[in-house]
Amino acid sequence: MIYGKWQKLLLASSLMSVTGASFATVNNGDFETWTSNTPSAWTTIDSGITLAPESNIVKSGSYAAKVTVNTASQSSTDIRQSVAVEAGQTYQFSTWVYHTEGGIKARLVVDGYQNYSNAAVTQQWQQISYQYTASTTTNIDVGLRFYDVSGFDGSEVVYVDAFLPSSGSTPPSTGCNDHSVSLSLQTDSYGEETSWQITNSQNNVVESGNGYQANTQYNQDMCLASGDYSFTIFDSYGDGICCNHGSGSYSLTNANTVLANGASFQSSQTTAFTLGGSTDPEPPTTPTGYYASTQGLTGFALKTELHNIIKNHNSRGYSAIWGFYDSASRDKYFENDNTILDRYSENPTGQDSYNYIAVTNQCGTYNSEADCYNREHSFPKSWFGGKVEPMNSDIHHIFATDGYVNAKRGSYPFGEVSSASFVSNNGSKLGSAASSTGYNGTVFEPIDEFKGDFARAYFYMATRYQNVIGSWQGNSSSANDVLNGTTNQVFENWVVALLLKWHNNDPVSQLERDRNQAAYDYQGNRNPFVDHPEFVDMIW
Repeated sequence: MIYGKWQKLLLASSLMSVTGASFATVNNGDFETWTSNTPSAWTTIDSGITLAPESNIVKSGSYAAKVTVNTASQSSTDIRQSVAVEAGQTYQFSTWVYHTEGGIKARLVVDGYQNYSNAAVTQQWQQISYQYTASTTTNIDVGLRFYDVSGFDGSEVVYVDAFLPSSGSTPPSTGCNDHSVSLSLQTDSYGEETSWQITNSQNNVVESGNGYQANTQYNQDMCLASGDYSFTIFDSYGDGICCNHGSGSYSLTNANTVLANGASFQSSQTTAFTLGGSTDPEPPTTPTGYYASTQGLTGFALKTELHNIIKNHNSRGYSAIWGFYDSASRDKYFENDNTILDRYSENPTGQDSYNYIAVTNQCGTYNSEADCYNREHSFPKSWFGGKVEPMNSDIHHIFATDGYVNAKRGSYPFGEVSSASFVSNNGSKLGSAASSTGYNGTVFEPIDEFKGDFARAYFYMATRYQNVIGSWQGNSSSANDVLNGTTNQVFENWVVALLLKWHNNDPVSQLERDRNQAAYDYQGNRNPFVDHPEFVDMIW
């Protein structure tokens, strides 16, 4: 099949570029008025189709048009009317169709034959639309033509409703009274392979799209009631929309909140979201009895018992980390734009200098900041001997960060910088350690917003791997500068003092609580120092 450009109508009439109400008005666009089996104002009904009012399968109002196509000829299957347009003005024409068997497709008529419906999408409403700019002030034909496709058995019913802009439609003067949701879709070189749908909590399809052209930008506005939904994008070939054949991407937004986005997937990608009725999230609850055996313990005895609780986690492997980032490392705390939350570029008090789309922008190669994000071992892997499991894939200390900044950090210890040789866009620094830290080498200093996060990740590593960490001191010069060769204190005195300072100055945030819960769901153990920050002082 050859599909044309397909995009959703703008829900508010104020969004249409129309200078006068009489221009581009489709009379009886909701098919509410009938004389016998003829809808008023629709003057061209050819012999290959018959029409009747339909009251059960309806998109809007009380009636739709039931169109029975009973010929394979494509020269006698039109329903049309004439509308006025004004020179230089742009209009968004659209209608909804409902296929019953899949042997017929509909093509939108707007001063000529334009875009097709997808005949394969049956038993649900889909929309065809076309943006038209008038070259002269005149009347044009608007309507539909019906075409047979493979599988047509000689007679098939298609329902039509909500032809816009219509004199019978009464959108709110300010647009959508529920939740205005917008989809921005850039197709790749095989746009016809792409389709999508939004389902509600009852798994009913409430919005959908298909029939796209290659390498084209589409923008679709929707109006959804409060509730729980899932957005799913499909690629019929199974290679997503980036980056084998072009650079496709999608973003579903509500106001300034990104509900779903991406580009690289296989056959499909699904994201759940909620509209309305939301409240501030409650802190994740620690599983009942998880820390019961620590009752009454302090010092290194407490640390040993915590080690016994968290030591047997499920190692998922290094490659699985990309999937964790996709599902659990999104920015829902600062810009709230659902991009990857990169601790080396995030600006917690303003606009980020750049953003990363999950999966699409994962490294890859990089020559500068903003090229891609990767998997930062905040506790460098050279300190524990390289690509050794389970340390190499333990999500509690591996964060999404800009690849270039990650490379700048290398395996240097965390610290506080007195003289910086490099500063990232969000203010993370590499340089000479401040003399007040008690260390005189090169260190990397993250911004204040995340210092506590990294400190608690280090306390986790000291606890989870206390049975082996005493032997890591000699793995590299930096490991020797940070680790003291013991299994109890683990860190040199200057490191303990630094981590305690960062831990106390940057308390546990909702971001950390959510990540800790996601890590528990992912690999089966928790960071005790996020659940119980007081454990840090009780041990160190």
